[in-house]
Amino acid sequence: MTFDERYRAIDARDTRFDGQFVTAVHSTGIYCRPSCPARTPKQQNVSFYPTSAAAHEAGFRACKRCLPEAAPGSPAWDLRGDAAARAMRLIADGVVEREGVGGLAARLGYSRRHLTRLLTAELGAGPLALARAHRAHNARMLLVGTDLPVADVAFSAGFSSIRQCNETIREVFDLTPSELRARRRAAQEPQTVLGEIDLLLPHRWPMDAAGIFAWMAARAIPGAETSTANSFARHLRMPGGPAWFEVRQEPGGPLRLRARVAHLGDLAPLVATARRVFDLDADPVAVDAALSRHPLLAPLVARVPGIRVPGAADPHEMLIRAMVGQQITVAAARTALTALTQALGERVAGPDGEEGILFPAMTAIAEHGAEVLRGPAARIRAITGAATALADGTLTLTVGDDRATQRSDLLAMPGIGPWTADYVRMRVIGDPDVFLPGDVAIRAGAGASGIPADAVPLTAWAERAAPWRSYLSAHLWRAAPVRAPRRQKTPGRNEELS
Repeated sequence: MTFDERYRAIDARDTRFDGQFVTAVHSTGIYCRPSCPARTPKQQNVSFYPTSAAAHEAGFRACKRCLPEAAPGSPAWDLRGDAAARAMRLIADGVVEREGVGGLAARLGYSRRHLTRLLTAELGAGPLALARAHRAHNARMLLVGTDLPVADVAFSAGFSSIRQCNETIREVFDLTPSELRARRRAAQEPQTVLGEIDLLLPHRWPMDAAGIFAWMAARAIPGAETSTANSFARHLRMPGGPAWFEVRQEPGGPLRLRARVAHLGDLAPLVATARRVFDLDADPVAVDAALSRHPLLAPLVARVPGIRVPGAADPHEMLIRAMVGQQITVAAARTALTALTQALGERVAGPDGEEGILFPAMTAIAEHGAEVLRGPAARIRAITGAATALADGTLTLTVGDDRATQRSDLLAMPGIGPWTADYVRMRVIGDPDVFLPGDVAIRAGAGASGIPADAVPLTAWAERAAPWRSYLSAHLWRAAPVRAPRRQKTPGRNEELS
């Protein structure tokens, strides 16, 4: 966006741009979100920054009125695939807290010095400043949205000490933690369970939450996941131990997150995971507007505004689920994954005392998967081989992978074809421009919508939806008839969705 385009956005107080940039006002020394209700500053008094960390590094503090840190995340980190976007996804995933800047740099394939130069040039702040801003955002979120003690907030947000947390909050918000907590608009129920939170998940409207809840319900693994018409909950493995989260929506209301962790440091990455699963940093207005320009897609968008592309809670699990689901129906894949989870998953305590189960660790699938999985021997070898490669580090799969590198690494594995590699890229990285022409349900949805249904012409037709072909895929999945016509299986093509 140009300076004039950004200025018009803040003059209109356009909420669509919240989280995509911040406005720094030189006359007041503060930075705001684009929709801040304060009087629009004069153009000569304004500078725009891509991140709050950049504004803070330039000497500005956060606006107490609009709290720019409370805005949804920028959709740019999914739309872009460069090193800066990958770094932002990994920072949100807690890599700096767990592995330091050196670990972040190693994951991205750079030296610490070069990564700092790159991010400073691109985003206006280095990795330490970006991670610090992310911790401040997490602390604000927990202070406003929960009754966790300030000490627990500090460690949950990723700070190494209470003092560091207090100093950062004062510096960024010009408020103490207690003063920031006192500004919340509605009283919250006291948090009585250590490590448990219940808070609002900011997102942009419109939001097709019902569609994601239905998607999850069709694929939920009993014991590990639970889904209803307005909620989704699951157990998962975090770096500090087992965790659990539930995303729910009251009728017509926003989404809320309830979560519980074994280690307080996992809270912030868990919130990032929930946001990724529900695609909450997407810009639905931009997506809908772009797709609606095509006459055949306009009715689909009008029928389901704000459609989202479901993300993955765990990249390794997503690969196994995709491989198990190749060339079989959703119901058959769910049956196979349920048997695998029941046989090899770890039992854990649920939030209300009931027993839950974790999706099996890669080591367990590598060692015992062949005893549980059913089907062609080559497919079983491929699944256990992928689990072995993930377990021993031969294959890496993270939210911060380079798109092309991840795809080529997956395609190099036995038994992984283009559908699986691209589907994993869509779900794990959140790449918004993935299309799956070999997917039967997508072809059925295309045919039902008057779009060419054969793979080659469909691929050519879908190019007009770039860079939003993942959302085109989601609309075509939704448009597919309930019972898609049977087709002869072709090696490398997926018969259903996993």
